[in-house]
Amino acid sequence: MNVKIQAVHFDADVKLTDYVTKKIQKLETFHGQVIKVEIFLKLDNVMHNIKDKIAEINVHVPKHQFFAKCSSKSFEESFDEAFDSVINQIKRKKEKLAA
Repeated sequence: MNVKIQAVHFDADVKLTDYVTKKIQKLETFHGQVIKVEIFLKLDNVMHNIKDKIAEINVHVPKHQFFAKCSSKSFEESFDEAFDSVINQIKRKKEKLAA
């Protein structure tokens, strides 16, 4: 599994990247064939006032791609929401394939 974390317009600290990496490792328990994961952490600037932190997750598996984007007041919270959304998408896809 290839994991790529990008912090857009800021430098992410080690604590944040470790948190994201640790959570992403859990993806393999839900789908065994994860090829690539791209995570984008962004600051939502509205008229030069920093409002929200945005997390985007793009998960590539054979023949399919899952995407989630969430924003909140902290990167951890945004990432957790997006991660949960991706997990739900993977579970729904597996249920569809099993049916």
